[in-house]
Amino acid sequence: MDFFFDFERPLMELKSKIVDLKELMQVKNIDVSKEIKTLEQKLVAFEKDIYNKMTPWDRIQVSRHFNRPTTLDYINEIFTDFYEMHGDRTYGDDPAIVGGIGRFENYPVTIIGHQRGKDTKDNIYRNFGMPHPEGYRKAIRLMKQAEKFKRPIITFIDTKGAYPGREAEERGQSQAIANSLFEMSALTVPIISIVIGEGGSGGALGIGLCDHLYMLENSTYSVISPEGAAALLWKDSTKAKRAAESLKITAYDLEKLGLIEGVIKEVQGGAHKDLKKQSLEIKNSIKLSIEELKNSNEQDLIKNRYFKYKSIGYYSFRKDVKKSSKVLVMS
Repeated sequence: MDFFFDFERPLMELKSKIVDLKELMQVKNIDVSKEIKTLEQKLVAFEKDIYNKMTPWDRIQVSRHFNRPTTLDYINEIFTDFYEMHGDRTYGDDPAIVGGIGRFENYPVTIIGHQRGKDTKDNIYRNFGMPHPEGYRKAIRLMKQAEKFKRPIITFIDTKGAYPGREAEERGQSQAIANSLFEMSALTVPIISIVIGEGGSGGALGIGLCDHLYMLENSTYSVISPEGAAALLWKDSTKAKRAAESLKITAYDLEKLGLIEGVIKEVQGGAHKDLKKQSLEIKNSIKLSIEELKNSNEQDLIKNRYFKYKSIGYYSFRKDVKKSSKVLVMS
């Protein structure tokens, strides 16, 4: 049977019973069609109940599914005439970030995204979707090109984080991410970002400063992984489930906090179950965003982007022990 998560075990057991009954009916020529029909009806209701009650940890597991669609998968389904571009014109090319130009419903756009591998060999080549500095410099180059030719920018976010290795630091990892944020904040074309898997720390934010931010239903966006947070807070990485609840990193959590424009529904069981159907859901969200943003002038785009990020969180002043002093409290 297919790979399944722990929370899906009851479903798999029920599916197994149905398969066994169908085999019994064929081999022994015993009519158990009524029992099979009853179990299939129970399965439909059971699936709906389980997938509607997924915990943050369940969603994190789905976001990491080995067969979850990648940036290139969605590019091939959503866009036409995609032409990939390579290199940062400084050091080299980074396969962990892919980008190029294409057409969205015959509308020219620039597409950039993190790219994970499909198997061990591909993951090594893609560095498991963790970009080096040249990846972010390539992204900046393509964004500036998009600005020059007035093309909207669409980014797909899917990384555990920027690569933390020595060579990345030697080549200016933090500066590359900072430059990307700086440049994106002032771009005069619409930027639409979609978190399709894991959105980890500055590695995700490096191509995620945008006008509209969407998340797939089972994706995550966080400053640190649950395992990392658990190791820091409780010195025990096995408490990742507890950390996942506390961090508020799921799409629905971030929608409630007002950090994203919307949640893109996934097909039942996760995006890996039906790429074409999932791509259509993403395509509809991109279409709505482009329609909303395409008539904004350059000044309005920059101003609205500024206020979008300025309005995140809230702050208040409270008086300290001394009447004359005030303490800024931020959340």
